[in-house]
Amino acid sequence: MGLRFSSFFKPYPYHSPIVPSKPTFEDLPESCVVLIMAYMDPPQICNLATLNRTFRSASWADFVWESKLPSNYDVIVRKIFNDFPCDLGMREIYSRLCRVNNFDGGTKKVWLDRSLGKICMSVSAKGLSITGIDDRRYWNHIPTGESRFSSVAYLQQTWWFEVDGKVEFPFPAGRYSLYFRIHLGRASKRFGRRVCNTEHVHGWDKKPVRFQLWTSDGQYVASQCFLKGPGNWCYYHAGDFVVEDGNNASTTVKFSMTQIDCTHTKGGICLDSVLIYPSELKKVKTFLNYS
Repeated sequence: MGLRFSSFFKPYPYHSPIVPSKPTFEDLPESCVVLIMAYMDPPQICNLATLNRTFRSASWADFVWESKLPSNYDVIVRKIFNDFPCDLGMREIYSRLCRVNNFDGGTKKVWLDRSLGKICMSVSAKGLSITGIDDRRYWNHIPTGESRFSSVAYLQQTWWFEVDGKVEFPFPAGRYSLYFRIHLGRASKRFGRRVCNTEHVHGWDKKPVRFQLWTSDGQYVASQCFLKGPGNWCYYHAGDFVVEDGNNASTTVKFSMTQIDCTHTKGGICLDSVLIYPSELKKVKTFLNYS
């Protein structure tokens, strides 16, 4: 009995070393996480915020989101919103700008691309100057679920096709591309399926359409192409422009789309909108590379 008792308390010749546990994400201080997030894209930041409390708290830091916002975000906010809260954090401001925001009487929409943090804009057909738009023999505004603005301008027939537009906006510095969103034929739903009536489509294969673009600092671009692809929405590239310094001043952009050869009529076209996108988006949005 005594032997068993003494052997139980017999000291070992050495002690096993205590191996420290490996550090994990939870051990990172919040200040380090903030610095890491500053180098990430917004979708990556939002994904990391779901890991734990430290990452979630760091994802709200103004330092992280101020670098994602346009440098003149305060000017953009004043342009878009009439009554904008002054106590919002940078992440909330970024979130508000990423929504599709209406301005200029609802004829224009503007938003930040979530992945790039760059300004995008869309101008409705009702925000454009269309020759003959008030004559119902030629033009009509028709409702549709295929437009951001819930309606498009439909041309049945005309001799003189001319569309002009103008945008004045504090675009941040960068390169932008301007597109006309066009559809040959009139789309509708029949028994729950999409159908396209191309009865009035004619004249667009005889002469090309001419696109022009001007800016307030003297830039000018002109191009032309034939309209094609009935039954599908197509993005016709009118041209690019560059904003050198977008911190305070607004840039004025004028643009047009014309086919004014009066030797023949043309018709059967839906004009939805004009879009202004950062030129980098052409790399990730394949539909912008149609023309």
